[in-house]
Amino acid sequence: MAGPVPELEDRATRCATRLSDADRVLLASHIDADGLTSAAIAASALERAEIPFETVFEKQLDETAIADIAATDYETVLFTDFGSGQLDIIGEHEENGDFTPVIADHHQPADRETEYHLNPLLFGINGASELSGAGASYVLARALAEVWNGERRSTEETSAESEWMDPRSDGGIVTASGTNDARADNRDLAALAVVGAVGDMQASSGELHGANAKIVEEGVEAGVVETGTDLALYGKQTRPLPKLFEYATDVHIPGISNNEGGALRFLDGLDLDLKRDGEWRRWSGLSNDEKQTVASALVQRAVSKGVPASKIDQLVSTAYVLPAEPVGTELRDASEFSTLLNATARYERADVGLGVCLGDRGDALERARKLLRDHRRNLSNGIDLVTREGVTHEDHLQWFDAGDEIRETIVGIVAGMAMGNEGISRSKPILAFAEKNEDELKVSSRGTHNLVREGLDLSVVMGEASRAVGGDGGGHDVAAGATVPKGEESAFIERADEIVGEQLS
Repeated sequence: MAGPVPELEDRATRCATRLSDADRVLLASHIDADGLTSAAIAASALERAEIPFETVFEKQLDETAIADIAATDYETVLFTDFGSGQLDIIGEHEENGDFTPVIADHHQPADRETEYHLNPLLFGINGASELSGAGASYVLARALAEVWNGERRSTEETSAESEWMDPRSDGGIVTASGTNDARADNRDLAALAVVGAVGDMQASSGELHGANAKIVEEGVEAGVVETGTDLALYGKQTRPLPKLFEYATDVHIPGISNNEGGALRFLDGLDLDLKRDGEWRRWSGLSNDEKQTVASALVQRAVSKGVPASKIDQLVSTAYVLPAEPVGTELRDASEFSTLLNATARYERADVGLGVCLGDRGDALERARKLLRDHRRNLSNGIDLVTREGVTHEDHLQWFDAGDEIRETIVGIVAGMAMGNEGISRSKPILAFAEKNEDELKVSSRGTHNLVREGLDLSVVMGEASRAVGGDGGGHDVAAGATVPKGEESAFIERADEIVGEQLS
């Protein structure tokens, strides 16, 4: 297999061979942007390999969810974007003969082994910054195409006439639908893998690194991904210019960020025609010269307001564009695409997000856009609440309790977006509590990549602190979550603060 991550090649091939030998597969996946793209990549690869499958989604892969999976009559279960951390429970069901697991994940594995386990962490690759769940699924999909094409070629060699040869392709192998080699070897799925990695916050320092970068290269070669240097602002495809700059808060520019009037005055002061038919244009619709003029003026404003040079450098990053999608839509930009997917997942409509990933540009896309509008409104209300009520500062972290006023599925996003607002520091990780049910609380945590470089690992913080109070948790170094019993908040915070202090000392 000439795949993007040589270290994973053998394991991916073994996992793909197991799937190709299955009569049918149950595909189980997480529901966030990384999970949805993981599922879409796996579903596409299974369908192309003519392996019957059914897809289920789980917000949390706990004992009950795994037991429900075991109760089905599927002999093979493919877990994507989760499964590694639950391998102790999955392994018990495997030993009992309930099913054979195949896992494509990037989270910290439990202390147990299984044969068909594809995880970058097992091969010295950082699963928090170098390969996402969608990336692991992509590596598996590439291997599955290799196995499938090999089996097909073997069959063709014994056949008098091959129905897989397209006379228009100079003898090249194509899929049943007659598409090109990028589809035949699943390289076209690199676009979804990039969306998943960006949605999983893996574009640290403004770009994707490591194995993710190799997937980007394959996507560029396949013609499904384009990259380039651009402003590091969210909403370049869809936000009118004033809103683009008003909401650009990762690098705070005094007089523009969080300042509607200031953003308008900044744009009005430029010698450019930035409106069409009375409506503000979008960044994606500007010419390169116009973009250069606006960007230069933005940098000059930042310098004049004393923004540190290191911060100004963060105004520019690598953009990941999906050229097959229309300019000015959420699907054109990997960051906006991932936000759209998160909006479907956070409101229990993973089926809608999956439909968009699989190419539904009708009902699924319209439903996703409505969910995104609702999602943005809820996020705005949540950020306003946290900023108004404030956070509690401990020695090494800060936290707030949203109770039932912010959905537990979005409280972590709210926490991350609120960092940097008045009274909310970006130099400490933030923890957010929200009601999960009558007996438990959801805890979400967010940090910054600068804190991670200083030693922060929120996966360890959430895991150790939650288990100390009878809960459980995990995730990634920059973002993680946990479930804890009600009444244990103080003990949890105390232990989490200790661990953060040890990490950053």
